[in-house]
Amino acid sequence: MASVALLFPGQGAQRVGMVRALYEQFPNCRSLFDRAADVLGYDLASICFDGPEEKLNSTVCSQPALYVASLAALEMLRATRPEVVSQIRGAAGLSLGEYTAIAAAGGMSFEDGLRVVQRRGQAMQAASDARRSGMVTIIGLPLEQVESLCEACRQEGELLIVANRLNPLVHAVSGDWAACERIAERAPAEGAAGVNRLAVAGAFHTPIMESAVDQLAEALAAVPLRRLQFPVYSNVNGQPHWEPDEYRPLLVQQVCSPVLWEFSQRRMLDDGLDEFWEVGPKGGLQSLLKKISRKTPCFGALGE
Repeated sequence: MASVALLFPGQGAQRVGMVRALYEQFPNCRSLFDRAADVLGYDLASICFDGPEEKLNSTVCSQPALYVASLAALEMLRATRPEVVSQIRGAAGLSLGEYTAIAAAGGMSFEDGLRVVQRRGQAMQAASDARRSGMVTIIGLPLEQVESLCEACRQEGELLIVANRLNPLVHAVSGDWAACERIAERAPAEGAAGVNRLAVAGAFHTPIMESAVDQLAEALAAVPLRRLQFPVYSNVNGQPHWEPDEYRPLLVQQVCSPVLWEFSQRRMLDDGLDEFWEVGPKGGLQSLLKKISRKTPCFGALGE
């Protein structure tokens, strides 16, 4: 019997039209969007299915949208592959996806999780508006070389650091806009196989997001959190956690801390999780895992 791990995508995986088929086919998925509209005060389904793309990509919309879309994908998996759901032994989520993972593991209700995610998106958007910044994924270079490139591309007073350690040869850097532009231009000449400017509002997982910390802590303090039904592996330290006293402060810390995704994936494998499912709009989590463990099966819940 497999030990199943769920992987939930983060911001940047959203796209107009995502999970429309689930909304039309599965009543439980449609119910999530109806409940979300009550919490958010606007028609999230319309933005997810019809756009406009610029609105869906805004941090205040994309974070709630991915949270709901990914949990809708989990509902679909419950309906179509109950044997997979019965074997879940752990979960992880990339950045925003960690909140989805906590909700999926029973740590907070759907509505409470959505309220926290909405507040998170608003706070991170405000921090981004206050200082022009961004994120760039560098593909094909080892960590040490990416760190050297960051040092070479930031000028006095600028921030540019490795913010997401995704796998040995894929890293996302975050920082001031001009520094991000420099590294995006320079990395191919230094041997990078690819460069991708992420569809996010600012330099997530850096001190530029510090102004969002208090608001996020306040939002999490306002909702009841429960012991998890299965462990969620933290972005901050890569370790499994069950108890609210453990994962609550880590969720707050996460907004300014580098995402140690590679560490969490390796720990999940070490803990015996041997069948992975990317649950939500395709965010590249399957391909990231393949660079860490090529033989480990990883499926897309949406067939992507």
